[in-house]
Amino acid sequence: MSVGTSFPQIDFVPATAKDYEEVMSISGGIYNGTDYLPFRYHEWLKEPQRRMFLAKCEGKVVGFESFILVDDGTTAVVEGLRVAPWIRGRGVAGLIQRFCLDTLHSDHPEVKKVRLTRVENPPAAMLTKYKVINSKAVMSVFLPADQLEMTVKLLESRINDLDRSKNLSVLEPEEILRFFEESKTRQQLLPGGLLVQDWLPLTTHKSNLNLLLKRQIVWIYSHPGVLSEAASSSEVITGCHGTHAYLEGFLSLGTPPYPVPFAEGTHILEIDMFGNDPSCVKIHVLEQLKIGVRALPAGSAIICVLCADESLWTELGQLCEGLTPFYIAREQIIMEMEI
Repeated sequence: MSVGTSFPQIDFVPATAKDYEEVMSISGGIYNGTDYLPFRYHEWLKEPQRRMFLAKCEGKVVGFESFILVDDGTTAVVEGLRVAPWIRGRGVAGLIQRFCLDTLHSDHPEVKKVRLTRVENPPAAMLTKYKVINSKAVMSVFLPADQLEMTVKLLESRINDLDRSKNLSVLEPEEILRFFEESKTRQQLLPGGLLVQDWLPLTTHKSNLNLLLKRQIVWIYSHPGVLSEAASSSEVITGCHGTHAYLEGFLSLGTPPYPVPFAEGTHILEIDMFGNDPSCVKIHVLEQLKIGVRALPAGSAIICVLCADESLWTELGQLCEGLTPFYIAREQIIMEMEI
């Protein structure tokens, strides 16, 4: 497809593996060096629910965007938008967004909603089309490779007895599916019914859970009032023991650490948290960090991104006091539009 503009013609074509280097060439400095696309690009090409597009001007890549079909094919989440530095401010972003919407209308008429994630202060024009359906506070810190062990010990010293009393379980795949079959769990932990993982906003539809299960995410759940076989309350249990009545609690999802362009050997660890129990948030961050550190290549640093309910900002600040801040965003905003 071609679109006429005030500059030479813009063409839209599917992205391929051969386009990787050129897409990366227009992506320098995006997200303060924490761009996920260098790591995700080839993985995304393998996802059957996803489509990826390039905007080209005179044969050169000047823009990129993708969408993935979720909620059993009734919603599209758009991700990865970027425009070449030398052509920004000339409407290319709007053109590629319009192309994606036109493609959804023509090729995927079953899609009724479009969802996306923004940082704070979305443009006023966007708010006329999209409504805000969820938001979280974001706190990020940089942990140098030579300080990881010391940082873990420091955080452990900031965990009090009440925090340690929380019974934690690392959920296995079958337990995750069973966990979300309980409607009360969804209502209590997920206001609006959204499970946001690494900035990807999803409902708890089984098709979405199956998508997440392919990503080797670490799922940790605190169940302060569960009925289960006796287990030590000060350790993380691999798997759930006995039959649990998931009535309330706190959930965290940790990405496997992945490399980003910020500096050689630097990885992102994204920890998304659900629930508002202040006695849970610190122990969840600590346990996710310990698991993430074990998965790191030797000599790697971490940018740890924490996304949680705004009411937990004070607890996160206390836990991270004295660590090196790394600005990515102050707020994570989920927006949705009906089409």
